[in-house]
Amino acid sequence: MRALLIAAAATLIAGTNPACASPTELWQTSGLKHPESALPDPTGTFAYVSNVNGDALAKDGNGFISKISLADGKIIELEWAKGLDAPKGLALANGRLYASDIDKLVEIDANSGNILARYDAPGSKFLNDAAAGPDGTVYVSDSSTSTIWRFKDGKLEKWLEGEALKYPNGLHVSGDKLIIAAWGAPGTSGTNPAPANLLEVSLADKSVRDLGDGKPIGNLDGLEPYDATSYLVTDWVAGRLYRIDVSDNADLLLKLNQGSADIGYVPEQRLLLIPMMLDNKLIAYRLE
Repeated sequence: MRALLIAAAATLIAGTNPACASPTELWQTSGLKHPESALPDPTGTFAYVSNVNGDALAKDGNGFISKISLADGKIIELEWAKGLDAPKGLALANGRLYASDIDKLVEIDANSGNILARYDAPGSKFLNDAAAGPDGTVYVSDSSTSTIWRFKDGKLEKWLEGEALKYPNGLHVSGDKLIIAAWGAPGTSGTNPAPANLLEVSLADKSVRDLGDGKPIGNLDGLEPYDATSYLVTDWVAGRLYRIDVSDNADLLLKLNQGSADIGYVPEQRLLLIPMMLDNKLIAYRLE
């Protein structure tokens, strides 16, 4: 009887927090130019991939966005949207693709790739990830000034700032919370940043708290929900992929090269996309 009870308890625990097996590599796409963010299209057939193409802070006009097939990693169009400087985070809202671009948020027609508008973020230094909520509001992190910007009703404004944000990078809107993968002080403007963790911000009152016990994990970048209680998160500096649960427990899933950036995930296909920024490639994995 005791053995049966133990087995039943183990089954219950596994059911509430299922393990994630080692990811299986499916394909690689080479020939990109410092890819930073991968965002699957809602159809599940292709991904938008931002290419910094040089210095991440250079206003040189040579940044672009690619379209990559999710079936086999083939490049559908390398320079699908052109005329950006150093695009990083991507978000889709209301038929528009939004790209963070150093100190601007760029609005792009999601079908044609034409640039429709650029919104200034005065005082920003390193706009990084972008995430859209169900209502079309877009949040953008500045990893150098520890600030979150908000784009709503056609206006980009500073929404929240302070060291409590731990120099935010990856963003995800989850219900009435904004989940943050923090980079750590002194942010992307300095060297040897301190490791940080996942945070959550109330969209209603802007209160900030650690997700779980707040123990440092790494210099966090990409952030995507894996299931109801955990997230897939990359560490750009160490080159790691973690599964981090809401109690801040981190399981190492992959050891990668430095530069593992802003991931994309298609839950229906269990398909994970990891831009390897310094290797100029995008790698796709299946999570079994």
